[in-house]
Amino acid sequence: MLIRSADRGSEVEWRAFLAAHAFGQLVAGGRDRDLPVVVPTQFVVNDDEIVLHLARPNPIWDAVEENDQVVLSVAGDWAYIPSAWKVIGDEDPRAGIPTTYYAAVQIVGTARIVDDPDHVAALLREQLADVQPEVDVLDPIDHGAKLGAIRGLRISIREVRSKFKYGGNVDAEHRLAVADRLAERDGPGDAVARRHLLDRMEGDQ
Repeated sequence: MLIRSADRGSEVEWRAFLAAHAFGQLVAGGRDRDLPVVVPTQFVVNDDEIVLHLARPNPIWDAVEENDQVVLSVAGDWAYIPSAWKVIGDEDPRAGIPTTYYAAVQIVGTARIVDDPDHVAALLREQLADVQPEVDVLDPIDHGAKLGAIRGLRISIREVRSKFKYGGNVDAEHRLAVADRLAERDGPGDAVARRHLLDRMEGDQ
């Protein structure tokens, strides 16, 4: 994706974003295919590794075995910004350029398939500790043969592409005007987009 300097996210930003949006599209290109395999999935970020599991019949396994380089793509926190919101004072509201504010993170990494039951159980413990740490559940290894219905995947993070497009290409006065209008509209996504906008302004200071 295109990432302009004003929109490039920091490690703190992309890690916080993925913690809040732990569901994305896993893309495996395989070899000599007309199209890559794209699978929606939940995941956990542990330090420099992505951890997830999928059903054994999932079509992604063949693609990963052909080529272990994959992309995990996550996007969200978006809000449409009308053209009239992009102008202030005596500026012509017809001259404003509409846009969409959004965050997007793409993780490029090397995937390793996990099949050993003990290792699959360990992977599941990591996921459970992240998504429901307060809930007492049966240990994954105690599910016995049912573990054979899934395979685990560990993705070593090689590169992170993060974009936080929240008006960083314009001056503070114009960004604050958009922030006020987001607060007034208060539609789906507006509050979190406004928070990103203001947080990034604070970080610029």
